[in-house]
Amino acid sequence: MTSEISHQSHSARRIASSGAAAAAAVLLSGLALSVSAQAVEVSISCGAVGQELKFCQEGVDAWAKKTGNTVKVISTPNETTERLALYQQILASGTGDIDVMQIDVIWPGILGNHFIDLKSYSKGVEADHFKPIIDNNTVGGRLVAMPWFTDAGVLYYRKDLLEKYALKAPATWEDLIADATKIQEGERKAGNDKFWGFVFQGKAYEGLTCDALEWVDSYGGGALVDDKGNITVNNPKAIAAFTMVASLVGKISPDGVLNYAEEEARGVFQSGNAAFMRNWPYAWSLGNGADSPVKDKIGVVALPKGGDAGKATGSLGGWELAVSKYSKHPAEAADLVMYLTSKEEQKRRAIGGSYNPTIAALYKDQEVLTAVPFFGALYDTFTNAVARPSKVTGTNYNKVSNAFWNTAHDVLAGKLKPADAVVQLESELKKIKRSGW
Repeated sequence: MTSEISHQSHSARRIASSGAAAAAAVLLSGLALSVSAQAVEVSISCGAVGQELKFCQEGVDAWAKKTGNTVKVISTPNETTERLALYQQILASGTGDIDVMQIDVIWPGILGNHFIDLKSYSKGVEADHFKPIIDNNTVGGRLVAMPWFTDAGVLYYRKDLLEKYALKAPATWEDLIADATKIQEGERKAGNDKFWGFVFQGKAYEGLTCDALEWVDSYGGGALVDDKGNITVNNPKAIAAFTMVASLVGKISPDGVLNYAEEEARGVFQSGNAAFMRNWPYAWSLGNGADSPVKDKIGVVALPKGGDAGKATGSLGGWELAVSKYSKHPAEAADLVMYLTSKEEQKRRAIGGSYNPTIAALYKDQEVLTAVPFFGALYDTFTNAVARPSKVTGTNYNKVSNAFWNTAHDVLAGKLKPADAVVQLESELKKIKRSGW
């Protein structure tokens, strides 16, 4: 009896064990299916100017680890003009090849119809970001992009050289030209025949539109097209701005500046071969890198005024993140966007890469200000930057910008006189406007 009971008990345990194992197998199988169903791959396009690609990769890796999803990072052209053309081609095809797109601050009005409304995913966090940028990213009542980092053009200078030549940071463009001339002559006499006074973005592309807009606006010449859509570029103050820049190339700026984008200008300045540079804030952390010849020798101030009656200004730049409406995984893509644009991630990028946050509170964060001191000093420059007329000109903005940068390039190259330049540009803009903004 005892043996039979024992045998029955053993059989029961074996059945129970077998049942438990089967149940566990089913449970594990279910979990595996659940995980498999939840884990997806999303793709994101990232720029590669300076440290952009590095910081993007770090951010998406952290999100992937947190969520269990995977992210494919797609490199795109650095030049904004080429990147926009690529985006337009991809979006026009209706394919979901790129789930999350890094877009320029001027593109929401151009590409917005191809993006989802992020309000369903933001949970109101957009209220923490600069309102003008959120307004810029809102098209037809839809939040088509979240701000990732903002920008405004600033002036970099060599602190050691200003001290050497008993100079202060220039307040006007005229001051800059005089100071750059003095330093350039002195450094060349000291043996550096590669030294130049001032480098900037002079290539015929969107970057030159930003530089040229700063020149014109600093003299009080407006932003080409006003908020009502009126073409305003043909005015004496815009002519004064072009007259100033016509004196740069071949004198305090190299002939090669006509082919400089951001990185070419940074390369000259960071190698120690320029006194002043116009660039974006990203160049700060690179210029102060361990391997930089000008580490701890750099100062940053607002760009000069256009004469004593002018104003310090900087073109509004910056990049946003948008989700393609053709994405197969819009919820996951939107979650990635919200993670990358969060306060914590923006703080990491500000401290490590000097990328301007779009969240006002971070401009009072001591860790951020210690890493990038001029974020505090130039707060007004970043929050009151002059915007390119992309919103009012809509899908015609590309044509407007193209006409402007080509005109500015011709002035720099000595092919157009300043007074003729504004007349020609006005005529071109009127032709573009015929079809309406």
